[in-house]
Amino acid sequence: MPTGVHLRDVRQQLFHAAERVLLRDGPDALTSRAVTAEADVAKGVLHRHFADFDAFLAELVHDRIARLRDQEALLHAAAGTRTVPEHLVDTLTELFDPVSVALVSLLFFRDELRKRLHRPGGGLPLLVEARAMVAGYLRAERAQGRIAADADADSLALSLIGGAHLLFAGRRRGTRPADDELAGVVNAVLADVIQRRLL
Repeated sequence: MPTGVHLRDVRQQLFHAAERVLLRDGPDALTSRAVTAEADVAKGVLHRHFADFDAFLAELVHDRIARLRDQEALLHAAAGTRTVPEHLVDTLTELFDPVSVALVSLLFFRDELRKRLHRPGGGLPLLVEARAMVAGYLRAERAQGRIAADADADSLALSLIGGAHLLFAGRRRGTRPADDELAGVVNAVLADVIQRRLL
């Protein structure tokens, strides 16, 4: 990189570079050298902004979690409109975009990263926040009488996140499940609580 070139928000530049590496080459290829090469910056730039590579990865995950909070606000505000399954199919499709799926894979095999992101109660970062988002939405729909009054929002959210993750993860890079496949999982999980609200 030429001397004197001003880096605007170098952190975001590095995050975007890491996402491109994840999408193109997968979690195994994500190294500090790969990120700085993709960002077209000097090798030392990453370490001037982050204590080490795991600190960088932890901030990358936090950046994705912040985006999830924005999605959560929109989803909660949408309660009472359209159908509950329609909202959840759209939400899960957005949630399990290729970058998030790759980050979850990264979290599975990087012990140090999981330790840095550990929180009381355990669980895998991103998936824990995703479950909380879906559970909050289901509670809002339950309050409006759109699912059964005794619906266990936390258990339903766990089933939805787990089922959707299985559909999206482990696929050939660049492929996604068909819309009807995801809709089938969502409808199966919610069938009872939607049917019983009408009784």
